[in-house]
Amino acid sequence: MSTIKTVCVYCGSGPGTNPNFIEAAKALGKALADNKIRLVYGGGSLGLMGAVATSVLDHGGTVTGIIPDFLRMRENALTRVQEMVVTPDMHERKRLMFERSDAFVALPGGLGTLEELVEQLTWQQLGRHAKPVLLANIDNFWEPLFSLVSHMRQTQFIRAGLSVEILKADKVEEIVPRLRAAAAQIPDSQRDLAPEVARKL
Repeated sequence: MSTIKTVCVYCGSGPGTNPNFIEAAKALGKALADNKIRLVYGGGSLGLMGAVATSVLDHGGTVTGIIPDFLRMRENALTRVQEMVVTPDMHERKRLMFERSDAFVALPGGLGTLEELVEQLTWQQLGRHAKPVLLANIDNFWEPLFSLVSHMRQTQFIRAGLSVEILKADKVEEIVPRLRAAAAQIPDSQRDLAPEVARKL
């Protein structure tokens, strides 16, 4: 049985137009700190990224930021974190975020958030890992993606044997319990990315 000790959060480096997005990021940060779950995230201090990380720290939690060198200035790397890892490129960033996390949560965000999220779903679909992946569907932000996945199933581009297990939470307070319930079903042998794949990322 797997446990959740670290959660990687993908989210926007901007605040978005809906104030509930920032509030959800802050609430998730508090929930992680209260449950003694380390946050792994993209390292920035702006937008939802900054909100979730600052909230974890403000509530006594621990944070690992992982940021490529070229984004340190653009996204104002958050200096308060207990650990900041600077990588040479995006590929190394994503590999380390995967290796250091027991589960993944996607708050609202843009193309970067979507790209990181879909990569984890693809690796899961191909049997490279079995870590929980959850969409925080704040104010139905991710409904277009759920509709697209449904369309992919209907048109048989997601076929039997290539299922996608996407967890969903409409409220922040549902996130940690759902991650823990999903992780409890995963044998430890299935948690890690295949070594030969990790080396190539």
